[in-house]
Amino acid sequence: MSRMELGYWSFAVLLGLIFLRAPIGLAMILVGFGGWYYALNGNPVPLLNKLKSETYTTFSSYSLSIIPMFLLMGQFATLSGMSTALFRAAESFLGHRKGGVAMAAVGACAGFGAICGSSLATAATMGRTALPELKRYGYSGGFSTATLAAGGTLGILIPPSVILVLYALITEQNIAKLFLAAFIPGIIAAIGYMLTIRLYVYLYPERAGVRARQPWSERWRALGETWPVLVIFGLVVGGIYAGFFTPTEGAAVGAFGTGIAALLGGQLNWQVLKDSLFGTAKTTAMIFFIVLGAGFYNSFLALSGVPQAMAEYVVTQGFSPWFVLAVILFFYLVFGCVMDSLSMVLLTVPIFFPMMIEVNGGEYITPELAAFGMSPEHLAIWFGILVLIVVEVGLITPPVGLNLFIINAMDRSTPMVETYKAVIFFVASDITRVILLVLFPIITLFPLLLLPG
Repeated sequence: MSRMELGYWSFAVLLGLIFLRAPIGLAMILVGFGGWYYALNGNPVPLLNKLKSETYTTFSSYSLSIIPMFLLMGQFATLSGMSTALFRAAESFLGHRKGGVAMAAVGACAGFGAICGSSLATAATMGRTALPELKRYGYSGGFSTATLAAGGTLGILIPPSVILVLYALITEQNIAKLFLAAFIPGIIAAIGYMLTIRLYVYLYPERAGVRARQPWSERWRALGETWPVLVIFGLVVGGIYAGFFTPTEGAAVGAFGTGIAALLGGQLNWQVLKDSLFGTAKTTAMIFFIVLGAGFYNSFLALSGVPQAMAEYVVTQGFSPWFVLAVILFFYLVFGCVMDSLSMVLLTVPIFFPMMIEVNGGEYITPELAAFGMSPEHLAIWFGILVLIVVEVGLITPPVGLNLFIINAMDRSTPMVETYKAVIFFVASDITRVILLVLFPIITLFPLLLLPG
């Protein structure tokens, strides 16, 4: 069997292991090891050398230290009650409107996502905070769980985002520029979800209630309690774009600032500190293990020549670049329903990204001659945001959306089918947003055009 054939068969083996519930990191390591072993005719020496070099080169990257820092920032924010302050502030301004409490939950998810960077953590945290309030004011179970599951996806889109960091490392792009490009799509996502809620309560008014209008004094007081989130977000993001520190340094500043804010607010004690550190270590280990597995598997694919062959095939067949993009996004939408977003990005971007570069015209093409009318750098950033959004849609797409299971587990009284029925409205909003960003790349790239130079 040739190396090329080994590479193609490895996809089937890998998917088989994943469907047998093998951990994705372990599955990629096993398939990568097996592929290397057979490709080198059973010679173990290069394989052992690869084990040593791949591990070192993967984890000696300074840029990877941004991940545990952002995770620690999110842990402090989760365990110190900042999510509650965000929800109360949003609820005080919107709760008196029809569907307003649900809109407040989405707004709080967007705010929490700005200091968390994880979809699952955002969904779980805001679920504990907002779900009782939604039930209290007469929101149906399916509508409540669907709203929080969808709102949780804002955690990986609104910067900082762990997935965007890994995408930047894989494609060798600027992390700060990716964060900047995600802002407008993130805002559009939050607005789109609120409009979806408004449409839903218009069609099913009996499934949502209202709460009493709050006086302005209460509104301003609730808003004032969110000052830690506003200060930390402004410090981290503003400091990065002003050039005061790198994204990695900004992550460290954010983690330290969130910890100090929790301490000053009286929510940080030794138990919270210990839980935050252990939670960060556990999640970091999980992510790094998947990163290592992806490194081994993708290095085997590079040895087999499959990514290069697939890119060459797509170019020589004369497919429309827009058709290629549509097929890739559809692939992400389908497989995002059965795989987590981190694994999807690490596994597929090394294959699809070179393909997109080639159909655009190559690594050194000028925007005037490029198929998509943009430079390779702008294409990489635009494609990364699209991938992130479509993978995010998979988190709430029935029947296997991970966010749906997390939120539904908090409300056992609501049948899963009711959540499925309501979440379809949010999936439609997401797909509409993807189409909008595909047709008008300037929405994503506009902030980059304002950068000097």
